[in-house]
Amino acid sequence: MIALHARRSAASIARFAEVYPQRPLVLVLTGTDLYRDIRTDPQAQRSLKLATRLVVLQSEGIRELEASLAAKATVIYQSARPLMPGRRSKRHFDLVLVGHQRPEKDPLTAMRALRLVPDDVPVRLFHVGAALDSELAAQVAKLGTGDGRYHWLGALSQSQTRQRIKRSHLLLLPSRMEGGANVLIEAVTSGVPVLGSDISGNRGMLGTDYPGWFPVGDAARLAELIVRAARDPRYYSTLSARCAQRAPLFSPAGECAAVCRLLDMTRQSTP
Repeated sequence: MIALHARRSAASIARFAEVYPQRPLVLVLTGTDLYRDIRTDPQAQRSLKLATRLVVLQSEGIRELEASLAAKATVIYQSARPLMPGRRSKRHFDLVLVGHQRPEKDPLTAMRALRLVPDDVPVRLFHVGAALDSELAAQVAKLGTGDGRYHWLGALSQSQTRQRIKRSHLLLLPSRMEGGANVLIEAVTSGVPVLGSDISGNRGMLGTDYPGWFPVGDAARLAELIVRAARDPRYYSTLSARCAQRAPLFSPAGECAAVCRLLDMTRQSTP
């Protein structure tokens, strides 16, 4: 069995372990697993113990596990097909924010940062994602009202979202919780650098010393980095180069090989 999410799959995991106690059970841990549920939820904690192998989606994830669990964990980076960077606006410095409007994604920090960017910096913010949390969506809409630089696009297909990303100059990733964001992978593999919150799930993707991190919820610092990226070609080039260095981690061939290695190890350890 390969299960995704320790808490949501808890009943299936428990049933499989009961019916097939000698068979391998691989559990892939999400962001809400690592940074919330396994700390307090008994069912999620039981899933960890029942699993034969654990998978985390970025290198910092293993640090969230106690030693006995970390010993059976492996890192598998998710992947995205590489795309050539799109044609980007020469008049505007385009930002893209991708994620449904829910608290974990913290779109309010991006909105507040936009309001702090001086008018003489020609930014536009394109926001992709459905309004899943009505109260949060109302706050976002209020901050965006009357600001011609903000463009909410709603929910788009994956292909439409990737096209928007690759035509942007920067991806904003202000999340409060991430297990290993797909959208970061989609940006990096399209030649688009990232400004992201300084959380474990992001650091594990681009490195602890990546120069595009800002403190969680710090709109002022995010605004400073946006302005710097727009005005300082050397800083923007540094962000781009660092993302390009990490892009090979997110190749489909690499992900496939890692999954195959995991399954081979799991089969070999089965009685």
